[in-house]
Amino acid sequence: MKDLMGKAIWDYHHNENPEDLQTETSISELDELPVDYLFRDFEEMNSLEQKALELAQGKVLDIGAGAGSHSLYLQNERNLDVTALDISPKSIEVCELRGIKKGICQNMLDFTGGTFDTILLLMNGTGIFGSLATVDTYLQKLQSLLSDKGQILIDSTDILYMFDRDEDGGVYIPAEGYYGELDYVVHYKGESEDPIKWLYLDFETLKNAAENNDFTIEKVMQDEDAYLAKLTKR
Repeated sequence: MKDLMGKAIWDYHHNENPEDLQTETSISELDELPVDYLFRDFEEMNSLEQKALELAQGKVLDIGAGAGSHSLYLQNERNLDVTALDISPKSIEVCELRGIKKGICQNMLDFTGGTFDTILLLMNGTGIFGSLATVDTYLQKLQSLLSDKGQILIDSTDILYMFDRDEDGGVYIPAEGYYGELDYVVHYKGESEDPIKWLYLDFETLKNAAENNDFTIEKVMQDEDAYLAKLTKR
């Protein structure tokens, strides 16, 4: 892994000529991702993120912490015990440089740091699952990391709107696989990561998977095609 996201975060934090990231997927064109977006404060976050941070309580695990903006808010403004977890070494270094007390660079499937009262997966938190075939593996891991009365706060988007429609409103979607399974590529300063599998889940599909893995699930908030869900143990 070239850790291009981490490089951009590192460059921005150190003012080392940062450039905007570029991202693309198997169904979308090249798109700019301003690196300063990853450093936004609470007021600049979208309504789903703000709601999740308001609901967070107890001991918190922030999975896919990135530059650490969610973790920092919870640690500094809410005075919560937060662990920032990310597979990007440079991102975790920047998290710590920004003042996050607990930063861990590890894949969540390998993480064994006890249990948590709140687990956050934000900025399309279902993306980390990769594909429908591996959703159960991730949900079972989340079960093991969640305290008995804990909550998982996760967001995603139903991307059905991105597909073409016919005159009658029917949607042209791929015949193979689930339409939310995408290949995702990051570009930075002329370099490109290898494509990764990234999963957008509609709420009903997430609901079915969650219930099959002994969770109770509720939709906390909807914002156009995006939503925030809360999972708790049955």
